[in-house]
Formats: sequence, C-alpha cells, structure tokens
Amino acid sequence: MIVESRKDLLALQENHEIEFKTAGGRDGKGELPDDFFETYSSMANSYGGSVFLGVKEHKDKSIEITGVIDINKIKKKLFDTLNNKKQINLNILKDIDIRELNLEGKIVLQINIPRAKREERPIHKGQNPFLGTFLRNFEGDYKCDEETVKRMLVEQIEDSRDNRLLEEYDFSDLTLESLAAYRNLLVSSKPTHPWNTLDNVEFLRCIGAWKKDRQTGKEGLTLAGLLMFGKLPSIQEELSNYMLDYQERPEAKTENRWIDRLTIDGTWSGNIFDFYLKVIRKLYSDLKVPFVLDKDVRKDETPIHTALREALINTIVHADYTGRSSLLVVKRPDMFGFRNPGLMRISIESAIHGGESDCRNRTIHQMFLLIGLGERAGSGLPKIFSGWSSQHWSKPLLHEKHNPDQTLLELRMINLLDDVVIETLQEMFGDDFLEIGEDKRVVLATTYLEKVINHNRANEIINKHPHDVSLLLKQLQDDEFLDSNGSGRGKVYFLPNTHFDNPDEFSPQTPDISEGTPDISEGTPDISEGTPDIINKIEQLPEKVLEKLRGLAKPVSEHVRVDTVVTKQTLLLLCEKYSLSLPVLAELLNRSEDTLRKHFLNQMVSDNSLDRAYPQTPNHPKQAYKTRKQ
Repeated sequence: MIVESRKDLLALQENHEIEFKTAGGRDGKGELPDDFFETYSSMANSYGGSVFLGVKEHKDKSIEITGVIDINKIKKKLFDTLNNKKQINLNILKDIDIRELNLEGKIVLQINIPRAKREERPIHKGQNPFLGTFLRNFEGDYKCDEETVKRMLVEQIEDSRDNRLLEEYDFSDLTLESLAAYRNLLVSSKPTHPWNTLDNVEFLRCIGAWKKDRQTGKEGLTLAGLLMFGKLPSIQEELSNYMLDYQERPEAKTENRWIDRLTIDGTWSGNIFDFYLKVIRKLYSDLKVPFVLDKDVRKDETPIHTALREALINTIVHADYTGRSSLLVVKRPDMFGFRNPGLMRISIESAIHGGESDCRNRTIHQMFLLIGLGERAGSGLPKIFSGWSSQHWSKPLLHEKHNPDQTLLELRMINLLDDVVIETLQEMFGDDFLEIGEDKRVVLATTYLEKVINHNRANEIINKHPHDVSLLLKQLQDDEFLDSNGSGRGKVYFLPNTHFDNPDEFSPQTPDISEGTPDISEGTPDISEGTPDIINKIEQLPEKVLEKLRGLAKPVSEHVRVDTVVTKQTLLLLCEKYSLSLPVLAELLNRSEDTLRKHFLNQMVSDNSLDRAYPQTPNHPKQAYKTRKQ
C-alpha cells in the first residue's frame, strides 16, 4: 500500500504489522532506535511489516507526524548494522524497501521488512539464535523460547520433513493391509504401471517409503513410509505427539459434543493412509450437493467433493507430526474444519493465489498423487476456493494460531446472502439493513456467521483498497451496526449485544479472528454436567458418567495384556473431562495402583500429556490426573 497521508497510516494499523517510532535521537535530528533490530527480527520471522520512523503514537492510538531531519544518518546505521554478522545474522532488506515520505510537510522514513523465507529463518540479533530471535505479538516483540527456535532451525534445513531414513525401522513395523490397499488403488488407477509387478520392498523403495544410506549401507523405512503404512505403536515410538482425530458434531455451534469420532484408539491401524480412507467416506456421506450431467452421464464427483478431498490431503501432507497439536478434522451441519499441526511454510496470500508450494511432507504428497489423489504442487488451495465459490458459499477461512503452532481451514456451507441470514439481520436492524449497500451487507453477514470480523477478513471478502475497508468498518460502527474491541491489527468488530462465553474471544491479544469463529479444537466425550472437577472416589460419579467412563476403559479393563500405547491413549480419554484419582483410574482400568503409577502416570506427567491436580505436591492424598489441553 502506498502511504500518502495520515489516513493511509491509520488504515495500515488495522491491516498490517505496523510500528511507529519517533527516532528523534538526543539532538532531535534523527537516530535509529536501539530496539529497532528486535522489531526487524520479529517482523521477519513472523509476517513482515513496516516501521515508520518519525511518527509518534499516543496512548489513545492517535498518531502525530514528528518527522526526521537527518535521514542519511539513520540509513547509514541501518545498513552498517544489518551487514555486520556479529550484530545481525542476515540482511534481507533491499534499497526498494526503504522509502522517504513527505507527510504534512515532514519527512518520514518507511522501512518495509519482508517476511523471511523458510530457509532464512530465524533472523536474529547477535550470533546466538537462542538469545536473539524474536517474534511478533500484535504490537510487541517477544523473545522466542528454545523450542520455537529449534523448530525454525529444523524447518530451515529440511526441505521435506518425511524423507528421513529411520535405520531402526523395517518391514515388521508396517501394516501390510494398508500397503495392500494402497497397491490395489494404484492398480485400479494405473493398471499398466510398471511398479505394479514389483515385490513390496522394491515397491516401497520406488515410492519413497524405503531408503538406503549409500555411505553406511544401512537401509529401512523412511518417515513417510512409517506414517503412511505403519503400525500405531511404531509411529508413536518415533513421534511421541502423533495424534489423528475426526469428529462429527451434531449442531452448528461451538461445542465439544460429537456423535461420531475416529481417533487412534487401537481399534485400527492408526496410520495416515487408513485415516484418509476412513475419513473421506465420512466427509462425503450425506453431502447435500446436487449431481451434474456430463454428456447425459451422471457425474457423482462435484467441485465440493474435490474441495473436501484436497482439504483433507492438504491437512495430511502439510502437517508437522512433531508438533504439540493433533491433526483434526471436524464435520458439522454448517461447516467442515481442518487443522494440521505446524504453521504455513509460505504466506497465506501466496497459498490462496496458487502457483507456489513448499510442502512439508513431499514424499507423502507424491504417494497420494501416484494413486490419483490430490492436486499438483501449488494448485490445491485454489481448487478448494473455486469449489466453494461454485456453490456461492461463504469464502473459506484459512488462518494460523500459535502456542501450539497450527494451521486451520474452515469451510462453511452457508451463502452469505442466504434468505435466513438476511431475514435475521433485517430483524436486528430493520429496513436500514437493506439500504446500506451490498459490501456492508456482506460484511455484516460474515460477522453474523463468524461472530467477529477484522480488517483482513473484510478485505478478503469485498476486495477493496485497505483505506476503503477501514472507512467502511468505521461507518458501520458509527451507524451502530458494529461494535469493536482492541486496536491496530488486533482490532475486531462484532454485532451489537453479541454474547461472548469467553472474553478472550474478542481479545486483541488473539493474533487472528479464530477465537471468535466456530471452534474446531479437540472435543471430549459427551459426559453430563454437574459432576465435581476432581473425582477421588468412584461413588462421586453419577451413573450415566460412570457408564461412559467404563465404556472408554474397555480396551484395557477387559484384557490382561494390552499394548502400552493403547493404555496411554485410554488414560488420556478417561482424564479428558475430569481429574481422576489413582484409585478411580485403577478401578476403571482393572489394574493395580502401583502398576499405573510406576509405568504410566508418572511418565505421562513428565512428558506433559497429563497434569496433576496438585502439581506442587506429587504425593498429595487427593492427587488426581487430567489430560493436558494441547
């Protein structure tokens, strides 16, 4: 956006990462602020942004153009520091990123900091990335913790995360039924393909699931092969955070109740290929999209089927399976939700536009392509957006969340100007709603459906100049169609008298509008309310709750010998809703307290999958355990 006035600066506040600094220096002529390079690091490692030197921001978020006199002095220090490896590890600025603006008769220096490429991150101060790496948190820069820096370093050096050789894993770690199903699909889609005649090991080698280290001579499964066709215990030995989850929810509202769920509970293989086969059928079932005719022949697959298939495959192939959140798919009457652990490797704008790709698990992607599933690199998201557009449904919402890092795609099956939506808004605002113009009606309809809206989302929907979007939102607020909360890029708008169950749903500390949209976070068993949070005795549980918990415990309680992974997963399910004491867990699982404590509970607390009710007193007489929310 070209900045030509104070109004443009104010519009940018809601649309981009912006930092205003007076940069006056001791003599008032201009000096690069000491904290500039923390901002440089944070913006480069986040989404990019702009720093305006010579602009003062007041506490009420109004701005004052102060100007800078000695521009050359600031430029010299800027590039001297950026090109000094002892002070900054990498200079990603070009001359075109520095602009001198004449605003209200004063010179302001605009420094546009691009988002660093994956191969360039982390951008950090000094020579130690663990001490000088920053990220952007709305209007502030914060130092990254060690885990975040390590994740950036891994992403930097690994173009594809799934082609790593696992020397200790072999054919015995595979689910042969999964491999056979995959090979059958290849025969069906490409009956003359030469790989169809190969034995299993050679076949796996050809598709990238088996690999040999030519220097050491060792060979075995790749991570892609293990994820695609592996047995659940083997996968979880390598990836302790591995979790797949599908939930069908009965109502079009934020809640954790589900009527159908598929998760890694030990009743099926647990690998991602079988997850795809099971989930895609569930997504397609009851899909209310009319069939079309192609030369008088019914064509069952519509653009919506293609969009859902691509969304599911995208979620699988872009997931960071070392991340702390689960891979989650949600089906509701009004929407489909997809979440993969890990952030986008390219910008959201580039991904939606298409043509550019940086797949985290390229080998897995190629495996799907080989059997005719998925789209070529860089074309998946455009197919999803065009499929949804074919039904005139609300534009898909693609966004990221942090702590833990995750990417979410929400596909709503509602026309923004559907009669029901229009009637509801007309009832709220009267005939004034029909007189405000189509762009404003679309913004209000989106806000009604998604609960809150921000400048970026409004810009996506109506595709106007950022200044025009700012003006439109301000007019809607002035005319009392919208209320707002927050400021700058953290500002969100919502309909008057909107009820929020959680104040954080519209908090400016939320880096996007995801907290105000239908939740697709992990669900819990449908257990009735009115039960104490901490259960020390089995008698405290109402009969209905106890019956459900006993049902969850059956994979362990009804067997003498059970795989460790199954026992851990069952413990996580039992403790998902309430904190359960050791005696209660022992009775539910039909195991001794000593066995559970020594071999499971202490270890699961240590690896952060369970929390103690009394963390400071491990031996508390009323100690209980609850699944940690990821």
